[in-house]
Amino acid sequence: MWSPEREAEAPAGGDPAGLLPPEWEEDEERMSFLFSAFKRSREVNSTDWDSKMGFWAPLVLSHSRRQGVVRLRLRDLQEAFQRKGSVPLGLATVLQDLLRRGELQRESDFMASVDSSWISWGVGVFLLKPLKWTLSNMLGDNKVPAEEVLVAVELLKEKAEEVYRLYQHSPLSSHPVVALSELSTLCANSCPDERTFYLVLLQLQKEKRVTVLEQNGEKIVKFARGPHAKVSPVNDVDVGVYQLMQSEQLLSRKVESLSQEAERCKEEARRACRAGKKQLALRSLKAKQRTEKRIEALHAKLDTVQGILDRIYASQTDQMVFNAYQAGVGALKLSMKDVTVEKAESLVDQIQELCDTQDEVSQTLAGGVTNGLDFDSEELEKELDILLQDTTKEPLDLPDNPHETLYTNSVPNPRISDAELEAELEKLSLSEGGLVSSSKSPKRQLEPAL
Repeated sequence: MWSPEREAEAPAGGDPAGLLPPEWEEDEERMSFLFSAFKRSREVNSTDWDSKMGFWAPLVLSHSRRQGVVRLRLRDLQEAFQRKGSVPLGLATVLQDLLRRGELQRESDFMASVDSSWISWGVGVFLLKPLKWTLSNMLGDNKVPAEEVLVAVELLKEKAEEVYRLYQHSPLSSHPVVALSELSTLCANSCPDERTFYLVLLQLQKEKRVTVLEQNGEKIVKFARGPHAKVSPVNDVDVGVYQLMQSEQLLSRKVESLSQEAERCKEEARRACRAGKKQLALRSLKAKQRTEKRIEALHAKLDTVQGILDRIYASQTDQMVFNAYQAGVGALKLSMKDVTVEKAESLVDQIQELCDTQDEVSQTLAGGVTNGLDFDSEELEKELDILLQDTTKEPLDLPDNPHETLYTNSVPNPRISDAELEAELEKLSLSEGGLVSSSKSPKRQLEPAL
């Protein structure tokens, strides 16, 4: 599907018909409608009006962007959009609508809105208009003459941004002041003609990113230091640095020219020697020596100028650093406006007090709940020691023989004297087997023997 954005991406140059919407060649009925004139008022048929305006207005702007131009004329657009020998009859109305919406602006009005006094040749080229144009505007006739130059406002802003970036990335950006001729050479590819270049400078001047000054018959341009900074007026320091830079370039060109002349004298002396013309060769060598002395003098002057420029650049850097330090000190003072040593000590004491309170609360909570009983741990330890000592002194009430306990539960165990035990033992020793005697004794006498 066609759109102005897709057309804008196409490369510039060539036949514009190859980049027009599909219906340009395919839909005769649609194109006949689009090439017809607008009604006198939108209120007659707003649908047809909006359909035509929605087609032509983006197409005009995208065509200009693709061509890389910021200046439009009705005649040029009519020639660019010819179709089968016919021209769009409503282009003038389209341009009037774009003017009303501010997307286009008359070149003369744009010039008048910016201080363009430095454009000496602009009088009669930019500002003067045919008498019929002036009378038409005074009488309220908003028709756009075929030869009147209009400026695409948004495209001019884009072109100005492009030129500013081009300067920032060039060797000219080493100093904010440059010659207008050098800048024009730098922007030759971006600005197809001189008028476009001057319009771009006026746009940058309107944005307060450049200022133009005429010095000794030569125009110089001063750029803002940063992309978001505002340019300051040209002062004596800027003019002095610019003159030093011009002197450096002039001396460099003279040194290069004299070097070529010295080389030429050397070649003449060599040819004279080969031809046997000794006197001519000596004159050429003397001329070479004089030229070399001039080169040495110019080199000394060039070194002096370059040294001064280096110091100026260094001082500018120092000034930037100083300003940065000063801004930093100011910001630090502002941030520490209400901060004092006494307040800091008081704050630290408050923090320490709060930390101590928090520790006490934590210890209290860690102790648990005692149900109102307060026990002394030392007294409890003493009482426990006493209980352990009493336990070690009392004998344990344990049976001598586990088997005896078992028997006493079932059979009575009367007390037997020692004499009886001795007599029983003697009987056992006299018996041969012991088992026979023991079988005849009563049951109560066997138990002690066991």
